[in-house]
Amino acid sequence: MRRVELRLGRNAQRQRWDGDALNAAPTLYALHALGSSAREFDGLSARLQSRLRVVGIELPGFGDEPVTDDLSVAGLADHVIARIVRDGAQRWMLAGHSMGGKVASVVAARVLNGTANLFGLTGVVLLAASPPTPEPMAEERRAQMLSWVQDGPLGTAEARTFIDMNIGSPLDPADDAVAESDLRRASPVAWRHWLESGSREDVSDAVGVLDLPAVVLGGDDDEDLGAKAQPDLHGRFYPRARFVTLPGAGHLLPYERTDAVADAALALWDEIERSAPAVPAQWSALIASSRTDQRVRATLARRAIADDPEYAPQVLTPAAMSALRALADVVVPQPDGPRIDLAARVDAQLHRGEGDGWRVADMPPDPEAYRSGLDAIASAMEGDMGKRRAAVRSILDESFTPPKGWTGQQLSAWFEDARVDLVRQWMAHPATMAHIGYDGFATGGTVLPLRGFSDLRQGARDAWEPTELGEERSV
Repeated sequence: MRRVELRLGRNAQRQRWDGDALNAAPTLYALHALGSSAREFDGLSARLQSRLRVVGIELPGFGDEPVTDDLSVAGLADHVIARIVRDGAQRWMLAGHSMGGKVASVVAARVLNGTANLFGLTGVVLLAASPPTPEPMAEERRAQMLSWVQDGPLGTAEARTFIDMNIGSPLDPADDAVAESDLRRASPVAWRHWLESGSREDVSDAVGVLDLPAVVLGGDDDEDLGAKAQPDLHGRFYPRARFVTLPGAGHLLPYERTDAVADAALALWDEIERSAPAVPAQWSALIASSRTDQRVRATLARRAIADDPEYAPQVLTPAAMSALRALADVVVPQPDGPRIDLAARVDAQLHRGEGDGWRVADMPPDPEAYRSGLDAIASAMEGDMGKRRAAVRSILDESFTPPKGWTGQQLSAWFEDARVDLVRQWMAHPATMAHIGYDGFATGGTVLPLRGFSDLRQGARDAWEPTELGEERSV
């Protein structure tokens, strides 16, 4: 976990998204707080339009969205998933403010476990978010807020009290008016259900561990869901989260610190864009469709997540990781653009104890073999690409001088395993599958019989297959 303090903001140039750009544009789906609506993200949208399309999704009973029969956290997640499916963005992030944060975590979990017919989630932004565990709230405060809807919707006095108790300093008058208006039109049924039930739900088992890029913002003047509380509330669910303290801010962060929220969301997106190759739109839609089994969809969703730029090796030493990254550049020369951190993925594979199920009899276990093998070739991987390629050729023909304790044959055998592992990690990424035109994963859903392919002739493609195929490029 990393904690930073964000003080300065910046304004983004305005731009209008239209036509096909809607699906291609990176999108931030934003879920609002209790008593609010999608309008709380208008300022954020204005500041991010040049880079990110912001789409506010209203939860049942708030804003213009009518109350539904199922106001549980699972029901709210169903509602959000349906809206995202309908919108159809190719690459997207989730933002959740307060109540919306708990719902966002459940939605993210369903995308990563394949149960939602969605693909393309890249990261999560949490704003003073309610956690997957029961939300910390003083019972006196809960009772006070419940009393406000005993006889109907919130009145002006109650709305003013709610705003005043949730801000660090006065809001801009226009934002204040929007916040008060949304509170007064909130459904008493939805308001009461969240306070009595939704906020108390424990969905931690359903959420699990969300190993994806995330930023968690909190004000230092927020009593229950502020900066001090957020690492304990969300750290175990978001191991890659960066925690940001907003000095002087209360709970209504989209209004109070619009620039800081925009900066944090954009910084997260920039990190993702630098670290993860994009999966083309038709391939994303195919993975999300019923042709792809949910277990396969889950696997591809997790493989598509951007590698952690601060990944700490679990098995290899830092020096060995550097050598493996240099070797990966020779073995798998990736196209220009964002690059998959193949070495980090191999290290994680070794840490999990995964492999191809066999090894040469006189070789040590894979982790030990990798450490020794990379130590053996480390100096040869420090040169330019020409030197590294020459070293690889010498290992292949067993002319490379091995260190003490190794034979040329042993080094060559280990090197074969290493090459296979690196290539497998590259081939397993859904962007690579799209690049080479492999869609054999889309054999049908969980219902038998599987649909498979209709036309098996060479060069022929079924109507459902993507037409976006990778082009041959020199690397």
